Amino acid sequence: MKKVITILILTGALPALQAQTNLPARSLSLQDCITEALQHNFDVQVARYNPEINAYNLAATYGGYDPIFNLSGQHAYSATPSSLTENQLVYPSSEANVDSFNSGLTGVLPWGLQYDISGNVSENKGIAYSGGYTNNYQNADGSISIQLTQPLLKNFWIDSTRLQIKVARNNLKYSEQGLRAQLISSVTAIENAYYELIYARANLSVQQEAMALAQTQLDQDQQRMQIGTLAQLSVEQDQSQVAQNRANVITAEFTLVSDENALKSLITDNYPQWHDVKLVPSESLEATKQEYDLQESWNEGMTLRPDLLQAQITLEQQGIQLKFDRNQLYPQLNLTGSYGYNGAGTVYNDVFSQYRNQDSPFFSYGASLSIPLANVQPRNALKSDKVTERQDLLKLKQIEQNILVDIDNAVKQAQSDYESVEATRQSRIYAEAALDAEQKTYAVGKATTFEVLTYQNNLTTARGQEIRALANYEEALSNLAQQEGSTLQRRDIDLLIK
Repeated sequence: MKKVITILILTGALPALQAQTNLPARSLSLQDCITEALQHNFDVQVARYNPEINAYNLAATYGGYDPIFNLSGQHAYSATPSSLTENQLVYPSSEANVDSFNSGLTGVLPWGLQYDISGNVSENKGIAYSGGYTNNYQNADGSISIQLTQPLLKNFWIDSTRLQIKVARNNLKYSEQGLRAQLISSVTAIENAYYELIYARANLSVQQEAMALAQTQLDQDQQRMQIGTLAQLSVEQDQSQVAQNRANVITAEFTLVSDENALKSLITDNYPQWHDVKLVPSESLEATKQEYDLQESWNEGMTLRPDLLQAQITLEQQGIQLKFDRNQLYPQLNLTGSYGYNGAGTVYNDVFSQYRNQDSPFFSYGASLSIPLANVQPRNALKSDKVTERQDLLKLKQIEQNILVDIDNAVKQAQSDYESVEATRQSRIYAEAALDAEQKTYAVGKATTFEVLTYQNNLTTARGQEIRALANYEEALSNLAQQEGSTLQRRDIDLLIK
C-alpha cells in the first residue's frame, strides 16, 4: 500500500490577495499546463524547427546526384579573302555559315559512377569564289555518345557526396535528440513552476493565519491592559508581531504573483492574453512514497538521456569522417569507357539517319591511375580525426559517468526530501500542540505574551517548512525523471517527428 502524505492547505479567504486583484481565476492541472506549453512555449517552438531545418538540409545533400542537362546552339559566319602563296598559287575567297547544336546529360550515381551522355550536330554551308566561278557546298556531321567513369579505389565506397549525406542524416538525429532535451527541460521547468505556485499559495495562507493569530492575541491583550491585568509592554510586543506578520504577508503575496508569472511565461507565447488571468492550481502538494531501483534508473539514463544519445551520434559521425579520410589515402584508379555513333552527310537528316541506323559506331575502354606522391593533406587529416575520435570517446564516457552520478544524487535527494516531509509534518503537529498548551497556560496567567508569540512563530515556521518540504519532494521527483531522461514517458508525451 502506498503511503501518502498530504498537507492541509488553508482554503479560507485570502483577503490580502483578493484585495490586490479581482482577476478572473482559471483552474489548471499540471497536465493542462504541460499541454499548453507543448503548443505555446517559446523554447519548445524554437527547438521544434531544428529537425525540420535539418531534414531540409539532408534532402539538399541528395542534390549531388541531380543530373544536369545542358543544351546549346550557335550560328557562325566567316568570310575569307583570296590570297597568294609563295608558289604563286591563288587561294580563292570564301564564305561559310555554320549552325551547330550540342546537348548533354551528366551526373553521378550513388556508387560513384560518373556518366556523360552527349550529342552534337553541325551543318556547314559555304561559297567559294574562284576565277569568276561560284562554288556552293554544304555538309553536316555529328556524334552521340555515352562516357562512363567508375572509381575503384579513392571515392569508391564513400565520396564527398555520400559523406555529406551521412553527416546530414546524423545532424537530423542530433537535432531530434535536441528537441527531446528541450521538451524534457521545459516540462521539468513547468512542473517545478507549478509546484512553486502551489507552495506560494499555501505559504500565503500560512502567513495570513499567522497574522490572524497575532491579531487575536493583540485584541485579547488590549482588553487585558484596559482592565489593568497586563502591562503596556506586552501589548507593544503584540503590535510588533502583527506588523512583522503583515510584512511577511506582503512578501508572500509578491512571491505568489512572481511565481504565477513564471508559470504563465512557460505556458504561453502571448503573455498579455494571460496577464489578467489568475492561475489556480487544481492539484495539491502530496508525498507518495516511491520505491527506487538505482540500477533500473541507470539503465534508463543510459538509453534515454538526450545528451548521451547526442554524444553517441557525434562519435558515430566522427567514425564516418574517418572512413572518408581513409578512402582519400588511396590512389585514384578509374575505369573508363565510352560508346557512340558518328554521322555525316550533306544535311541534318543524313546525320540523324545514320544515328538511327547505327552505321558508324565507336567505342573505347581503359583505366587511369593517379598516385599522389606525398599525400600530406589526407594523411594528416586522418591523424587529426583519429585523435578527435579518441577525444569524443572520452567525452562520451565522461557523460556516462556524470549521468550515473547525477541519477544517484537525484535518488538520494528524493529519499531525503521524503523523509523531510515526514519530519516536518511531525514538527508541525508538535508545534500546534505546544501553542495550544501555551495559550491555555497564558489564559490562567502562568505564561507571558512573549512566550505565546514565540510558540506562534514556531508554528508558522513549522507550517512553512512542511509545505516547503512537500514542494521540494515533488520537484525532486521531477529532477530524478529529468536525470533519467524519462520525463516524457512519465508524462505520456509521445514525440513524433515527421
